[in-house]
Order: sequence, then C-alpha cells, then structure tokens
Amino acid sequence: MSDKIPMTVVGAERLREELQRLKSKDRPAVIEAIAEARAKGDLSENAEYDAAKEQQGFIEGRIREIEDFIARAQIIDPKSLNAGDRIVFGATVELEDQDGQAITYQIVGDAEADIKENKISISSPVARALIGKHEGDSIEVNAPGGTREYSILSVRYI
Repeated sequence: MSDKIPMTVVGAERLREELQRLKSKDRPAVIEAIAEARAKGDLSENAEYDAAKEQQGFIEGRIREIEDFIARAQIIDPKSLNAGDRIVFGATVELEDQDGQAITYQIVGDAEADIKENKISISSPVARALIGKHEGDSIEVNAPGGTREYSILSVRYI
C-alpha cells in the first residue's frame, strides 16, 4: 500500500523515538532473554522462552508497522497552515457538548491518535464532522450512543 498517511510533526517525531527505542533497547533485551531461556535447556516446556519469543514477535511487528508509517508519512506542520478559523487536519478544536461540557481535541493522523491525550484520528466520526467547519458552527455526530451535538468554541493551530 503506497497511500500517504497524514501525520503531524510531533506525531512523526514520537514514532521515530519509539522506533529508536525498539531497535536500540527493546530488541536487544528480548534477544538476550531468548538466549538465556535457551541456555536453560528443554524449550518445549520453557515458559520464559515462549514469553520472550512472543515479545520478540510483538517488537518486530511494531518495528515494521512504524517503519511503514514513517515511509508513507505526509508530515504536516499545523502551525504552517493558513486555514484561519476553518478546521483542517492538525487543528486543535475546543467544543461544547449539548450538556455544556467543554472538550478540546486535536485532529491527527490514524497512527498518532490517542484519546487519552485528546488526539482524535482524522478518520473518526467527530473529526469528519469537524473538517471544513468554522468557529461558531455546530455539528452533529452519529455516535453508538445516539446523535451528539457540539458547538465549535475555538479553532487553533499549535
């Protein structure tokens, strides 16, 4: 697949840091753990060996995934966008829901989305509803729990 993946500068840097850690620390540590488990003899009943091999598979898979993301990344610096108050990729948007609760989201690429950090994927229902809208607009989002309404309080590019 050669499709470009939109990614913020910060998201790309975080992936590069994770890749570096996986290659320089995690991979060598799991290789050492496998060697130690092998040295203990019978591998057919060696839980340490099985756990280390499983961890190695996870690390190698994650390395391939990150390398693919980085290779296909279309890095976008939200600060350099001249979108005004129109919402596009990279925008940090403050919303107010129908209950008067305020929430702030940044619209990021799929590879860097993290709801705990209020970073939502460009392909999420909320982000899709926000794209192209302006400060002061209202949106409706069809969520699993029903339709939610939000007012757009502010749009920033940081």
